[in-house]
Amino acid sequence: MGNLSSAQWDCFIRDKSLRVLQDPAYRAFITPLIPTVEPERVLGVRTPTLRALARRLWREEQNWCAQFMAELPHFYFEENMLHAFLIEQEKDFHTALAYTQAFLSHIDNWATCDSFSPPVFKKNPEALYPIALAWTQSPHEYTARYGIGMLMKHFLDKHFRPKVLAHVAAIQREEYYIRMMVAWFFAEALAKQLDNALPYLQSHQLETWTHNKAIQKAIDSRRISPATKAELRALRRKQ
Repeated sequence: MGNLSSAQWDCFIRDKSLRVLQDPAYRAFITPLIPTVEPERVLGVRTPTLRALARRLWREEQNWCAQFMAELPHFYFEENMLHAFLIEQEKDFHTALAYTQAFLSHIDNWATCDSFSPPVFKKNPEALYPIALAWTQSPHEYTARYGIGMLMKHFLDKHFRPKVLAHVAAIQREEYYIRMMVAWFFAEALAKQLDNALPYLQSHQLETWTHNKAIQKAIDSRRISPATKAELRALRRKQ
C-alpha cells in the first residue's frame, strides 16, 4: 500500500473525500509553490499518499475510478493530482492517451502538469511522438508544457532525433511555464545530446530569457562537465 495506511484507506472508503488525508503542515508548504491555484482549492495531501491511493483505487475500485475520471473539472488541486496518477495506471496506450487528452485542458498548474507520465507512453514512442509534437502547439499553456515535457522525457535518449531540438527551439511563447519548460528541455538536451544542442545556444536560436535560463539550469547540473559549463557561462546574453 506504499504510503497509504489501512486506517487512511478505511477513512477514504467511508467518506469518499480526500479531506480525510490532508496534512495542514504540507498544505502550508505546497500552497505558495503553486501560485496559479487558489489557496482554498488546496487540501494538503502528500503526493506519495495520492499515488498509493491511485494504485489501490485502480486495483479495487474500478467503478469509482471511472466515475471520478468522468467528473471533470475537479475543484481541488489534489483531485487533479489523483486523476493524473489514475491515468498512469492504464496499461493500454490508446486508452491512456484518451484519458490524457480529456484531462490536459483542465490542468491549471505546473505541478499537476509535470507529475504524470503514463508508463505505457514509454513503450510506444513512435505513436507518442507526433501526438507530443501536436500538444506543444496547443494554445492552452499546460497542454503545450506537457507536450514539451513528453519530448524531453522520451526523445532525448534512446529515441532521440535531432529535429526535436529544432521543433522546441521554434516555440516562441510568452507564458512563463512554457518558457521555463523550453529552458528545462534545452538544459536536459545539453546534458544528454551536447553536440546537437550546443549549437542552438551558440547561434542564439532561443529568445534571451529562455536562453539564459537554459544555461543556468545546465550549469546547475552535475552531468555537465566543468569545461562545458565555462563555455556556457561565456554564452550568457544581456537582457
